Amino acid sequence: MNSSRKGADRPSVLLDMRPLQGPSATRGVGAYARGLLKGLIAAGFDSNLTLLLDVAFDAPPLPVGRYKVAGCRRRSHGQLAAYEDAVALASDIQRIAPDLYHAIDFHLPGRSPRPLVVTLHDLIPWAWGGPRMRGERIRYGLFRRLLPRADLVIAVSNATATDASHLRVVSPQRIRLIREAADPVFSPKPGASGRVKVKWRIDGRYLLFVGALDARKDPRALLDAWTAARVTHPDLRLLIAGAPGRQAPPSMSGAIQLGRVDDEELADLYSAASCLLFPSRYEGFGLPCLEAMACGCPVAAFRNSSIPEVVNAAGMMVEDGNGRALGDAAAAMIREPDRWRRAGLQQARKFSWDRTARETISAYQSLLA
Repeated sequence: MNSSRKGADRPSVLLDMRPLQGPSATRGVGAYARGLLKGLIAAGFDSNLTLLLDVAFDAPPLPVGRYKVAGCRRRSHGQLAAYEDAVALASDIQRIAPDLYHAIDFHLPGRSPRPLVVTLHDLIPWAWGGPRMRGERIRYGLFRRLLPRADLVIAVSNATATDASHLRVVSPQRIRLIREAADPVFSPKPGASGRVKVKWRIDGRYLLFVGALDARKDPRALLDAWTAARVTHPDLRLLIAGAPGRQAPPSMSGAIQLGRVDDEELADLYSAASCLLFPSRYEGFGLPCLEAMACGCPVAAFRNSSIPEVVNAAGMMVEDGNGRALGDAAAAMIREPDRWRRAGLQQARKFSWDRTARETISAYQSLLA
């Protein structure tokens, strides 16, 4: 174990919030950072926190709390940033002197002078995709080499914990399963259909997809599902929310691409949608499914990776990769909207940032007991 100061009932924690200062702020790791911080504040743990930020960037919007803020400065902010962090983070941790350091993305210290906690969102470059993911494996190779040095790894799903064990990245004894949650903004929104109509001029029923259109999200299967659903519901449109990403196909054949939306707009889109189509082939958690259910939106997804943990019996899951079956499932759910709305809301209530925060504090304390 990295050196520690034993016996702290309420350990001081240096929590890396730099993902909120870059592109990750609008991705899953950004949602995790905001949700965890809010949960820790609500749990009364904020006075034990120091947030690590990069002074080269403006401070991100942060909730009010009694935490401290510490700065660091990096020359690299692209693909070399992880290598600079591997060298520089040790001195930052030594200077700030917390009881432990919590990293929430791929940037880890080469050697940590304090116990190191790492949140592991996924190991997708190594768990899925074969040759297609070679570039990602190279890009994140340093992270995989440094992760075994963590004293405790928080896995956001059982699927991610299993991947870490099967790939021999982390021993099972050092893995703690702590699931994430949806932000409270994701709840049924009265009047959502009217706001969607005004904002995007969308009138009538639609299927919704949320996320980038990269290969792992299977855009072809998404279009196949839309085609299948329209056999029995010919009026259905397909809305795509989120930046398309570098791997997006040149055309999505009539789908309406909305681009990036904020959380309030996304909650409206979920609330007014007939069904979320989620053809992802691999997920570390599958946050859009949980957000959709929290808004009362039915979920149709492929059965793989972490999706059964999140959706369970509250949605319909079909054979992985079968786009037509996915569309048929969506069509069936549209015929029973109240049933699937109730099931989704009940399932979503099993996840909360308050619970995530409590379990994370317990994980911190376990390292210093």
